[in-house]
Amino acid sequence: MGMDSVRFGRTLGIGARLAAKTLVTAVDAATAPNPSVAGKAPSASAAGAETSAANAARSKAEVSGARLGGKTARTTAQVVETGKGLKRGGKRFGEAVWGPFAKASSQLWLEFTGVFFGIFAAFAVSNAWKMRGELHETAGNHEAHGHLLLAVAMAVVFGYFCVSSFVKANRRGKRS
Repeated sequence: MGMDSVRFGRTLGIGARLAAKTLVTAVDAATAPNPSVAGKAPSASAAGAETSAANAARSKAEVSGARLGGKTARTTAQVVETGKGLKRGGKRFGEAVWGPFAKASSQLWLEFTGVFFGIFAAFAVSNAWKMRGELHETAGNHEAHGHLLLAVAMAVVFGYFCVSSFVKANRRGKRS
């Protein structure tokens, strides 16, 4: 019987989040000023009640906590700055690589569609030329006249699409 990877991943993720919360709470507690010292003025009876050993232990814990908190804050700042730098670098890389690629591919696509429409326009012109000859042979044939007009209309439309695609591709190629 194998290990359930989904359950293991959830457990690991929950554990990592709880550990991070605990670390953040410990850092906040270590870097925060002592509220009991800041809130009230030291009195003679309170100073006499505490022993020198307890004061020494407390000050030692506060110094090590402050040192750990400062180190953690610096490390956190470095991680945040590294993340921001990585994001900026990734964005600049994307602009440097994908920008020219997208420009060239869009220009190439416009040229490809221009050729495609040009082929259809050429066939329509060829058919219109053939039908023009047939139209003169049978003057009373209205069906041939309709086909001729349809072929001419197709040639004009596809010719327009062909020319406009190449014009757009030329404009995109000139933009920097």
